[in-house]
Parts: sequence; structure tokens; C-alpha cells
Amino acid sequence: MKALLIDDHAIVRGGLRRLLAPLSWDIAEAANGRDGLGLLRTERPDLVVLDLNLPGIGGFELLNRVLTQAPAVRVMVLSMHAEARFASRAMQAGAHGYMSKNAVPAELLKALRIVAEGGRYIEAGIAQELALRTAAVPEPSRLLTERDREILRLLGAGQSLQQIAGTLGLGYKTIANTCTQIKAKLGVSRTADLIRLSFDLD
Repeated sequence: MKALLIDDHAIVRGGLRRLLAPLSWDIAEAANGRDGLGLLRTERPDLVVLDLNLPGIGGFELLNRVLTQAPAVRVMVLSMHAEARFASRAMQAGAHGYMSKNAVPAELLKALRIVAEGGRYIEAGIAQELALRTAAVPEPSRLLTERDREILRLLGAGQSLQQIAGTLGLGYKTIANTCTQIKAKLGVSRTADLIRLSFDLD
């Protein structure tokens, strides 16, 4: 079994290495999304452990790229976010498991083994919250795709449309057209409104 750890904190990657040591897996590490995608091509891992809060390419955008580049790979999201809405988004985006960094090591190891073997796993406390949530009236933001959300995140971080195009490896026209579509979905007319709304998204 080959695993790829993508997390910008060396201490987290080191902790995961120690946790996985008894399994004798081959482990590669990346501190950002671009390096992670490079290792995905060269190492061909069976399992990717992915943080959501990464510099440059954000976690959800990276999740999409990982699954597009390697559809057969298993992805476990390991995030600082313990809220059910993040787990829901990750699983809907194609992740096979979701654990928070507050999880106890024994449950995390169990989850990694289950996902690596082809199953799915959500941290017990988060899974319970998901199960207990009542259906809510859809909000406009629920119409946004993960690409839409990534563009909004980068706008909120102060990037221009040209910079966002470079970060995501897309054409400027594609980003501009997507922003127009996002405005329509959210019912706003100015880019400044998108920047303001970006801080209110999950």
C-alpha cells in the first residue's frame, strides 16, 4: 500500500507517519497542492490523505484535481474542521472518508485502514451530527460548485481574476465567465459583492 500525505504542517505529516508505521506502508509527503499533484503522477499512491487548508490550491479544488487525475485513488480528508457541513461537502465532492484533526489516533487509524481497503468512513461524532441534521431550505450558496467556491475563496484572499487564473491553471476568460455565473447564482452584480460574500461561505 502506498500513501501520499498532503498537509502543510510537517508535525501533522510526522504524526501520521508514526501512526501508520505498524502498517508498513510506503509513504510520500507534500506540503502543498502543486507538489502533491506532482507526487500523485510519479508515486501513483493507493491512498491520499488530504488537508483542506492548504496554501495555493485550496483543499476542495485539490480534491477535484486528485480524483480527475487518478480516479481510482482513495481519498481521506483530514481537516481542522470538525463541522458536519465540511464533511458533507467533502463526501459529495468524492472523498471516501472524513476525519478531523481532533480525532483520537485509534479511530483515525481505523478510518485510514477502512478507506484504504475500499470502504468509506466519517468520524463518529461528525457522522452523528450529519444523521441528526434536519433538512433545511436550500440557500443560494448551495448552488455553487466547488470550483465556484474556490474562486470566491481566492477573491476573498485578495487575488485578482488574472492571479486566480494563474493559481488554478485556467484561462482568464474562464475565470471571468465563472464569476459572471456566480453573480447570477448569488443575485449580485458587482465583484465587490462576491468578495464580501466570500467571507460568509462555509
